[in-house]
Amino acid sequence: MKPLSRFVPAVTVASLVTAGGLVSCSAQDADERAEIRVNQAGYATGEKKYAYVMGAGDALAGARFTVADERGRTVLRGGLGPSTGSWNATYDTVRTVDLSALRRTGTYRLRLTGSADGQSPRFRVAPAGQLTDPLRADSVRFFRTQRDGGDVLPEQTGRAASHLTDERAIVYAPPVYEADGERMAATALTEVAGPVDVSGGWFDAGDFLKFTHTTSYVVGQLLTTVRDTPAVPGLPAEADHGLDWLDRMWDGPDGVLYAQVGLGSGNARLRGDHDVWRLPEEDDALSVRPGDPDHLVKHRPVFRANTPGDPVSPNLAGRVAAAFALATQTRAEQDPEAARRWLDKAAEVYAQADTDPRGRLFTTVPASYYREDSWRDDMEWAAVELTRAARELGDERSARWQREAVGWARSYIGSDEQGTLDVSDVSALAHADLLSSPGLDEETRSALEADLRRQLTQGTRQAARDPFGAGVVLTEFDAVPRTFGLVATAGLYARATGDHRYDAFASRQRGWVFGANAWGTSFVIGAGETYPHCPEHQVANLAMSRTGRGDILRGAVVNGPNKADLLGDLEWFDNMRPCSAEPSGRRWSDFDGHGAGYIDDVAAWQTVEPADDFTATALLALSLTADAAVTERR
Repeated sequence: MKPLSRFVPAVTVASLVTAGGLVSCSAQDADERAEIRVNQAGYATGEKKYAYVMGAGDALAGARFTVADERGRTVLRGGLGPSTGSWNATYDTVRTVDLSALRRTGTYRLRLTGSADGQSPRFRVAPAGQLTDPLRADSVRFFRTQRDGGDVLPEQTGRAASHLTDERAIVYAPPVYEADGERMAATALTEVAGPVDVSGGWFDAGDFLKFTHTTSYVVGQLLTTVRDTPAVPGLPAEADHGLDWLDRMWDGPDGVLYAQVGLGSGNARLRGDHDVWRLPEEDDALSVRPGDPDHLVKHRPVFRANTPGDPVSPNLAGRVAAAFALATQTRAEQDPEAARRWLDKAAEVYAQADTDPRGRLFTTVPASYYREDSWRDDMEWAAVELTRAARELGDERSARWQREAVGWARSYIGSDEQGTLDVSDVSALAHADLLSSPGLDEETRSALEADLRRQLTQGTRQAARDPFGAGVVLTEFDAVPRTFGLVATAGLYARATGDHRYDAFASRQRGWVFGANAWGTSFVIGAGETYPHCPEHQVANLAMSRTGRGDILRGAVVNGPNKADLLGDLEWFDNMRPCSAEPSGRRWSDFDGHGAGYIDDVAAWQTVEPADDFTATALLALSLTADAAVTERR
């Protein structure tokens, strides 16, 4: 789970600047008020296509719809589907519109007729590849924006190289935190080793910290996407950028895994990354000495997951080993020597995993930034990717690693720590690859398939309770990336089993993410007509366009809706440029319901902070969608 707070407020202001460019589609009369919600990124030609209408039940009782093409010609008409429930006091009825008959490639608008009035944003119908290719390219663009070190891309953001001091960083013992887990109790850190080169990599989110926990998850997903789905320009190079940094975080000779670069929240005597709002290159320009409040902002500390030679927390060891083994697989044909080196590193990390962990698993410093309870899924992921990598190179260890993968899979399935695909649970990735292994016994195969169905059934049951068919709980963190996780899992399951029973569910989840939701917004920046304009992201806020026109943070995936009670206090910093976007003629709170809320404001980390793990899962989900369409054509 994401941290309870990634930033500590420095300044609170009462007035916000409104950024324009958002579109609301509403009725002309309050008694006829209706809102139409569509997938603004577009519907794939052959899939089930649904839109939603929300309004007063009496007004919608006699409503019908038409769909017009770009020339204004009516191409589809009909009545609204049954009510799926009530959303809030104003919109007490939600009804579906079945657009599945639209199969001709084109751009359309949906309009209401009869007892209600309103029109939708424009939406496309096109082959899946045409819809997903620009979205996938934008995902890569986001990671290019997130680069740190000397290999930044000025044309992407206009900024310069950053955190060059990471090339000679000092390793410190993890500090003690106050009871809330957010502020340091100590006023100094204890040096234990160094210097080490931990430069490069990606910023984790809207802040500038770098985590092994999230980067290994991201690299693993990116390399899986490279291996298994249609090519995305620039993706292999970007995956390698993250992989190179991950390699720096593993010190093989000393048997040490470094877990984090940078201090999050400090205190009154010692400031960290979450205490200031600035461009990353400004950290290098600071003139500081040891003991100065900003010393660790410039000279960023490194924290390690284990002391030299000791076992490594198995969640970290597993996902790092999986990423290295995936690097073997993507290089085996073109560069066998490099592939062998990555396999050896993967085997080293895997062998050092603590397979009898006691107490809390190690993720980040403090642990509240990313909590994780499951680890057997990480070990399964490592073992199955080692199996596949060894098989590519003709390494006889493949049989042993496959047996271990089966053991970890059974252990995970029998545990009470089961989840669905996101940064804290990688079982779907592991199960799907294990199902592709030759010689897998039928009992294990059945158990793996059943657990993937368990994850998807959990989503379909939740969707049946939600008026807009959302497969996740909207009052919990990470609603959008968890939704993309369900889409990806449906794709992985269909590829591994040939069973397409969840395809329509996945289509509805994609629609929800891209605008077929209560708020009528896409949660991917740059996708659709309405999307976040004011992400809680320092580079976007200070160096990029704040109006949604021009150079925006394209491809970034934000958290999306969250518990409405969390949105009462926005978090402001000195130097933060005010930015708040509302739908035309409405407030976002008008569309809040079922305890969930959303706001597009630079100070709202709870809803509009983007993150690497969010975007990597979205890229995998969209790539599997594109691959399924290619496979179907074959």
